[in-house]
Amino acid sequence: MHLFPLSTAWQQRPAREAPPPTFRLLGATALACLLTLSGCAGMTAAHDATAPWPDRLQTLLPADVLLLGEQHDAADHQRLQREAVVWLAGRNQLAAVVLEMAERGHTTAGLRPGATEAEVQKALGWNDTAWPWKAYGPVVMAAVGAGVPVLGGNLPRSRMRAAMGETAWDQHLPAPALQRQYTALRDGHCGLLPETQIAPMARIQIARDASMAQTAQSALRPGQTVVLVAGGGHVLRSLGVPTHWPQNLVSKVALAQAGQALPAINSDADAVVSTPAPPAKDHCAELRKQWAPRAPAPSAPQ
Repeated sequence: MHLFPLSTAWQQRPAREAPPPTFRLLGATALACLLTLSGCAGMTAAHDATAPWPDRLQTLLPADVLLLGEQHDAADHQRLQREAVVWLAGRNQLAAVVLEMAERGHTTAGLRPGATEAEVQKALGWNDTAWPWKAYGPVVMAAVGAGVPVLGGNLPRSRMRAAMGETAWDQHLPAPALQRQYTALRDGHCGLLPETQIAPMARIQIARDASMAQTAQSALRPGQTVVLVAGGGHVLRSLGVPTHWPQNLVSKVALAQAGQALPAINSDADAVVSTPAPPAKDHCAELRKQWAPRAPAPSAPQ
């Protein structure tokens, strides 16, 4: 995400059914909304965008979990993730890699370091339509090759519909933060999402964060760091995965932003990494086209 990364997997659903809140292409819009509504503050030394990436990683440690937030269609963000995996693994500091891009319950833990990409994809139940392997494969294989387990963290699709009706999630965030989620959903979907779908889809969002948080906690190892890779909105400290941590868990957030960087508030990210903007696209036009009612099939001549 990006709070809500556009996953093309929803296109397999009936044409008139609202898609789940995994909107990769609209992530920049939703994240901008979240950070703007948060009330942005000035950068600290930890946000120094001029420092080399490995040096900035060093300033974020030690940490039980390092959350790497991305914009899903920005290839530079996956490059930074791979570099972080290689850097930590090379220092024997990497406990595991947890991915939003695979469902919870899937893991490479039983594979050998020399496992093939096909074996790894099978172990993770990889959905290449939703998450292109060419983008995330290098991150995953860097961990597998180092003998580090990769775990799916996302809420299984089979549980998403039930999560939409779990009203207990409405109480998880403070009211102002929940309203920020709602606003990001509206703006991230270009105003096309029916208002009746806002709260149910926010529940899925929060349930997904909880799933990733629980997966990361299960992989903790003393003296090492779990890396969690997810869309930018999922890693924000006041809204996403960190809201599900126990108080004694130490986490750090590095937020990658494509194009003109938005200054994340200090309480939401420990570091902001700016990368070049990907080619411009009119994502709202694409979404309107995808969601347009289908014309009825012509009737047979009498």
